[in-house]
Amino acid sequence: VFLQVQGTEFVSISYCFKQLLQEGGWISLWRGNGINVLKIAPETAIKFMAYEQAKRKIRGDSKEELTIRQRFLAGAFAGVFSQTVIYPMEVLKTRLVLGRTGDHRGICDCAKKILRTEGIRSFYRGYLPNLLGIIPYAGVDLAVYETLKRSYLKSHMNDENRKLPKNEAQIYVLLICGAISSSCGQLLSYPLALVRTRLQATTSSDNRISMSILFRQIYDKEGLRGFYRGIIPNFMKVAPAVSISYVVYERTRRALGADMC
Repeated sequence: VFLQVQGTEFVSISYCFKQLLQEGGWISLWRGNGINVLKIAPETAIKFMAYEQAKRKIRGDSKEELTIRQRFLAGAFAGVFSQTVIYPMEVLKTRLVLGRTGDHRGICDCAKKILRTEGIRSFYRGYLPNLLGIIPYAGVDLAVYETLKRSYLKSHMNDENRKLPKNEAQIYVLLICGAISSSCGQLLSYPLALVRTRLQATTSSDNRISMSILFRQIYDKEGLRGFYRGIIPNFMKVAPAVSISYVVYERTRRALGADMC
C-alpha cells in the first residue's frame, strides 16, 4: 500500500520496512489488519457463493462442462458482487494502513472521522477503477484456477497410484493452480488497483481528483513503470494468500458435501 500510494518516497520494500519500524515499531506492520480480517471473511464467502450460483445459472439444464469464457463471466460477476458489498471496508483498511501511529483509536474512530470530515461518499472513493479492475482479476483468477485444476484431474483420472478420490487434487496442486491464477489476474488488473488505492487515500481536499486525471498524472510523472509500483510485495502477499484460500475452500466444500458445476 505504501509503495502504491507513496512510490516516489518509499522506493523499495526494505526502505518501507525501515520507515515503518522507526515510526511505530513492529505493531505498525499490522496497522489496518483488524479491518482486513473483518473484510476478508464476508468478501471471500460472498465471492465463492456468487461464483457457484452464477455457474449454475449459466449452465442451466445442460450437462456439459462450462467453457473458460463462461467461468470468466461467472468469476467477474462474483468479484463485482463481493467487492460492492464490502467496499467501504477497503477504504477504511487503506486509511488505517497509511495513518501514523496514534492517528486513529480504532476502526470505528477512523470511520467516524471520514464520515464527519468527508461525508459518506468517501467510503466509495476509487470504486470505479476497483470495479473495472475486479472484472478481469476475479474473472481470470477463478476461471484459470478451475481450468488448471480440472485439466490436472482429467490427466490423472486413471492414475492407479492416486490415494485421493478421483475428483480431488493434492494440496500442492491446488496451491500451484491458485498461485498461477492469482498472478495472472494481478498482472491484468494491477494498474487499476494502484489507481484505486491512491483514490482511497485521498482526503476531502482532493475532491477534484478523478480516475482519468490520476492515470495522466502517474504516466506523466512516473511513466508506465509507475502503474506497477508495489507489484512485487503484492505478488508475495497475494499468491500464498489466494492459494491457501482455495485449498481451504476445496477441503471445506468437500467436508460439507457441497457440489460444484
